[in-house]
Amino acid sequence: MPNGSGTPPEVSALAINVAVPEELQWTDTRRDVEYRLQTLNIRLLPDGSLAAKAYGRPVAGGRGGYTSFRVPESPKLTTLISRAADEAGRMWSGHAGL
Repeated sequence: MPNGSGTPPEVSALAINVAVPEELQWTDTRRDVEYRLQTLNIRLLPDGSLAAKAYGRPVAGGRGGYTSFRVPESPKLTTLISRAADEAGRMWSGHAGL
């Protein structure tokens, strides 16, 4: 859709946050703190591919910093990422405006 000047608006980023189902959650350690990874941030890159980072909370409780973790290679996580991107596209295409 034109932005008033006849050219499409420049979209610099598309990103979604996705809850990781409990059975797919995992732990990782950063600075001697173990985290339970519960959320994925998935970005659509300009070339159409996807990138994902994981976020979570310290296993011992308390508040951990907003630190990203690599998403491990896993067919189930790859499927979750792909299905989430498809669902986000469906939701975006059906938006109701402001």
